[in-house]
Amino acid sequence: MTTNRPVPARAGRREWGALCVLMLPLLLVSMDVSVLYFAVPAIGADLEPTGTQQLWIFDIYAFVLAGLLMTMGSLGDRIGHRRLLLIGAAAFGTASLAAAYADSAGTLIAARAVLGIGGATLMPSTLAMLRTMFTDPGQRAKAIGLWSGVMTAGVALGSVLSGVLVEYFWWGSVFLVNLPAMALLLLLGPLLLPESRNPEPGRFDLLSVPLSMAAVLPVIYGLKEIPSEGWNVRYVVSITVGLLFAALFIHRQRTAASPMISPALFRGRGFAPSVALNLVSAFGIMGSAYFTTQYLQSVLDKSALEAALWALLPSVPIGAAAPLATLLVQKGVHRAHVVTGGFLIAASGFALLSLASTDALWLVLTACAVLAVGAVVVMSQIMDLAMGAAPVERAGSASSLMETGAEFGGALGMALLGSIGTAVYRHEIPDSAPAAAHETLGGALAVADRVPGLATAAREAFTSGMQGAAVAGAVVLTGAAVLAALTLRRIEVRGQTCETPDEPRNLSASGV
Repeated sequence: MTTNRPVPARAGRREWGALCVLMLPLLLVSMDVSVLYFAVPAIGADLEPTGTQQLWIFDIYAFVLAGLLMTMGSLGDRIGHRRLLLIGAAAFGTASLAAAYADSAGTLIAARAVLGIGGATLMPSTLAMLRTMFTDPGQRAKAIGLWSGVMTAGVALGSVLSGVLVEYFWWGSVFLVNLPAMALLLLLGPLLLPESRNPEPGRFDLLSVPLSMAAVLPVIYGLKEIPSEGWNVRYVVSITVGLLFAALFIHRQRTAASPMISPALFRGRGFAPSVALNLVSAFGIMGSAYFTTQYLQSVLDKSALEAALWALLPSVPIGAAAPLATLLVQKGVHRAHVVTGGFLIAASGFALLSLASTDALWLVLTACAVLAVGAVVVMSQIMDLAMGAAPVERAGSASSLMETGAEFGGALGMALLGSIGTAVYRHEIPDSAPAAAHETLGGALAVADRVPGLATAAREAFTSGMQGAAVAGAVVLTGAAVLAALTLRRIEVRGQTCETPDEPRNLSASGV
């Protein structure tokens, strides 16, 4: 049976070259999430921040990034994704230079905040531009698979790069590495990247900006603090306030004449399930990382740099995961089966982690690798599904929703699994142990020289907590596999019936 639907144009060398350029800001933005892991001690010695300032130096980037993703995605749809990308690159480079040579904690916090603003422009812009450049479904799937792999690998590389640079240079060098990549993007971007925007965006809804931030930031803050501080009433209140603002934000989007996030996005077949499934995949990745990073350093007694280098090994198979998943779909395997399989693979990684003892380096690394492979398989396919379901003129809003969901999922993973692990740890730590030992493994090791056998007991208790959290993670991801099988099974793969056709009237392009 033939149809009159136009055949999407295939991308050529220009588009693939542009993809390479887009990977630079994506890699750096994802690296900046973890690039301060080993630089914080050196920063503390040099700038002498207070305890609160040190926390803000570390956290302000992720908070600003998460809070502005939806705003910047919608703004890109209106002013053009290439323009926003280049503005963000200039801001990111300038803020990196300011951070590298900051002479006070306040200056560094401000620079990190501007880095978060720049990152919020770069992340949705890169994914939205992939939607514009790769209109052929098969090519777009490959491009988004690469996007997913680079984003995941960047977080792992950031901590290692931080350790190496601080070892041989000064702490500001962790920011200076951003400058060449941003300069290259500013130079090549106008030549290789197409411009795209919504030709009829309507007025920008300014009220939605503070509403979106008030919805995102309190929830992210509360979820991030719960693993270390417990279910303190102020964190519960913070999450509750955020959820109330989320309800107001949703109401605003449904009633505004020109909403920041159009409700029409969720009418695309597969988009709403993709947002939910992406959240769960981030839940698994960040929830496991909360334990495995501590396990390598505090249970196996590795130095910070040794732990980061060991943690790179699970990242090796990630490079093959997304392309293999894309190949399976293009060979006729239904996307629902591939995503379901990805969740089951990730769940088996958690199952392996539940078997770990206090001396199980290779088992833990294998579990991390299996979990990461499964998560990347899921992410690559549901990102492609979501961007295919979104109209081209709303690609920025669609990508920002996916990334905001991932931020929520990661924070929720650390909160829920971290709370389970902490509860098991406190239950198993000996009652006679000092109060500090009942709080965290780090607290126990700090006073272990005064209490014989405490270090061994604390490491065993932490490992038991990790096992309990891993069982919970496996259950959640298995449930996600069932959800994927049910929600994606009727969404066609080859026909791409969920897509909005890439017609000229939906896209304003120039500069290519």
